[in-house]
Amino acid sequence: MKKHLALSLLILCFFAASALALSEAYKDNVYQTGKQKPTDSVLKVKVGDKAPDFTLPSVSGKKISLKNYRGKKNVVLSFVPAAWTPVCSDQWPGYNIVKDIFDENKATLLGISVDNIPTLHSWINQMGDLWFEVLSDFWPHGQVAEKFGILRSDGTAERAIIIIDKKGIIRYIDVHDINERPPLESIVRELEKLK
Repeated sequence: MKKHLALSLLILCFFAASALALSEAYKDNVYQTGKQKPTDSVLKVKVGDKAPDFTLPSVSGKKISLKNYRGKKNVVLSFVPAAWTPVCSDQWPGYNIVKDIFDENKATLLGISVDNIPTLHSWINQMGDLWFEVLSDFWPHGQVAEKFGILRSDGTAERAIIIIDKKGIIRYIDVHDINERPPLESIVRELEKLK
C-alpha cells in the first residue's frame, strides 16, 4: 500500500506538470469557470447502500449499464461537472497513468458528465485517448447524477468519486470541492480495502 501511496504522490506531481504542458491551442479551448460554490447538492445515497442502476451511452458507441459489472469488477464512478473546463481537463487524463492500480484491484473506471456525446467526443480527442468508458448523462438531463443526489442547481454534476464493490454496494463517496481535483491516493486506498 505504501508503494501505491508513493506512486500516487508522484502522479499528483505529474498532474500538475501535465496541466502546464497542454498545447496553447488546447488551453485556448478550455473555458475558465472561475471559483464556484464548492458543493451545491444533497446526496441521496450513502456508504452501504445498493448503488442505483443506470444505463448510459458512451463515447465509444456502447450502452453501458452498471449492473453488467456486478460480480465481476469494482467500479469507480468519476462524475465531472463539464467538458472543456480546467480541472476536468486535468483530472481524467491523469487516470491513464494509474490504469495498473485499477487492474490490480479488479476495478474499472466510468467517467460521467452531463455533456452530450459530440461534446465529449471532441473533448476526449483533444485530451488524448482514455482507457476508460466516458458516459453521457445528457438526456434525460442529469438523470443519473440526480439518482445519486449530485446534480447541481445549474444542471451540472458535482465533482464526485463513488466506489462501488462487485456486489453493487457503495463503499466510498467523495463529493469534492468542484474547484479541485479529488486526491488520487484516496481512490487507491479505498480500492485496496476491497481486496
